[in-house]
Amino acid sequence: QVQLVESGGGLVQPGGSLRLSCAASGSIFSFYPMGWYRQAPGKQRELVATITVGAGTDYADSVKGRFTISRDNAKNMVYLQMNSLKPEDTAVYYCNADPPPYDYWGQGTQVTVSS
Repeated sequence: QVQLVESGGGLVQPGGSLRLSCAASGSIFSFYPMGWYRQAPGKQRELVATITVGAGTDYADSVKGRFTISRDNAKNMVYLQMNSLKPEDTAVYYCNADPPPYDYWGQGTQVTVSS
């Protein structure tokens, strides 16, 4: 089965911080790296951060140095700590395997950065 449930989004001012959480299926955590993706209205979804089962990480240039992805394999959770937020970070944020094994996505969580 597949479960991807994102939470933690909200409205913040530029320069603020948010911590996103994702509860994922244990089977996904057992076999796949996990990623955080984001999609703004009218834009394509983009991958912003990736973490392997062994906790190796990679980031898009647009978020490098500001976002930190982490995972807790025992809890089947993945997190995204977002600092120094910018208006261009505004999007719906999704978690999923990287790459997704099939085209299934959760509801996402809205992040809005605005003054």
